[in-house]
Amino acid sequence: MLHKRFGHDKTGLETRFDAQRIAFAPIVFQATRLLRSTGLLEAVEGRGAEGMTAAEAATETGLSSYAATVLLECGLSADLVAYDNGKFVITTLGAFIRRDEMTAVNMEFIHEVCYLGMHKLEDALKRGEPAGLRVFGEWKTVYEALAHLPENAKSAWLRFDHFYSDAAFPAASRIVLERQPKTLLDIGCNTGKWASLCLARSPELCASLVDLPNQLEMAMQNLREKGLGDRAVPCPVDVLDPHAELPSGFDAVWMSQFLVCFSEDEVRTILRRAGRALRPGGRLWILDTFWDTQRFDAAAYCLINTSPYFTAIANGNSRMYRAEDILALAREEGLALQTTHERLGIYHSLLELAPG
Repeated sequence: MLHKRFGHDKTGLETRFDAQRIAFAPIVFQATRLLRSTGLLEAVEGRGAEGMTAAEAATETGLSSYAATVLLECGLSADLVAYDNGKFVITTLGAFIRRDEMTAVNMEFIHEVCYLGMHKLEDALKRGEPAGLRVFGEWKTVYEALAHLPENAKSAWLRFDHFYSDAAFPAASRIVLERQPKTLLDIGCNTGKWASLCLARSPELCASLVDLPNQLEMAMQNLREKGLGDRAVPCPVDVLDPHAELPSGFDAVWMSQFLVCFSEDEVRTILRRAGRALRPGGRLWILDTFWDTQRFDAAAYCLINTSPYFTAIANGNSRMYRAEDILALAREEGLALQTTHERLGIYHSLLELAPG
C-alpha cells in the first residue's frame, strides 16, 4: 500500500524533476483537461503511429494553430503525446486519459468544484472553515450550498459522489438485506439512490431518510418518481446539532460516504445517536472509502488527496479517514465491529457494527 511503500531512492536529477512536476502541476492539469475536452487527444490518436502536426490538429479541432501548439507541447511534457519529425503521436497515457471514466469524473470534480477554492486552503486550515467555498457564495458547508451551485459544479459534484458509491451499492445492498430488515434509517440520504435500491429489492422494507431539507426534497422527489415514496419518510435533521436526536427503533441504520463529512468530535456524536436509533439486534452499517484498506497505490493517492477538498470546500474540518480511525471512535461510543466486508465496488469497505 502507498503508506507502506511511499517513496523510493531517486537520483538528484530525478528528485529535481519531480519537484518541478509538483510546482507546475496546476498548469499541467488544466492543459491536460483541455487536451481531452477540445478533442486534441482524439484527433492525434486518430492518426495512429503516423501522428499529426499541430497545424493539422488545429484544423481538425477548430482551434488556432497557436492554441493547439501550446496544449500539445504541454501534453508532450506530461507524456500524453510523443513528438517525432514534427508530428505528435498519442502515448499509452494519453489514450488512457482520453477514455477512462474515473479520470474524467475526478478531473471535472477538481476543475468545477475544487480548483478556484483551493487557493484558500491555507486560510481553511488555519480557521477550520471552508474558506474556498466562498467562490460559490456565503455558505457554511457545501451540503447547504449544493442545490444552489452552478449547474456545472453541481453536476460534477453529484457525478463524483455517485460514481464511487453507486459501484458499491449493489453488493452492499445484498449484504444488508440478507438480515431481512423491516425498517431502515438512511442518514445522509443524498439523492435517495440507496433507499431507492433497497426499497425496490425488499417490498416489505420501510425507510426513513435523514438529511437537510433541500436534500430531502430532492431524494423524496426521486423516490416518488419511481413509485417508492409511500414507503419512505423524510426526517429533516441537522446532524451537526449534537442535541438533534434521530428517530429510533430501526433494524438497520445506514451511512454511505457520510462520516468523512465531519470532524472526529462530530463523528462521535453521530455514532452515539446512530447507536441509540437501533432496536435490539439491529445493525449499524458504514460504507466508505478508507485509504488504509486500499490494494492499489492509485486508490490511496486519490483518497488522501481528496481530504483538502473537505478542508477548503466542503466543511473545513473533516478528511478521508482510515478504517481504524472510525472503528476507534465507534468503540468509544459503545459500538462493536461485527464484520468488515472489503473491496465492494471500486474502493469501498462496509463496516457492520452493533451496540455492545
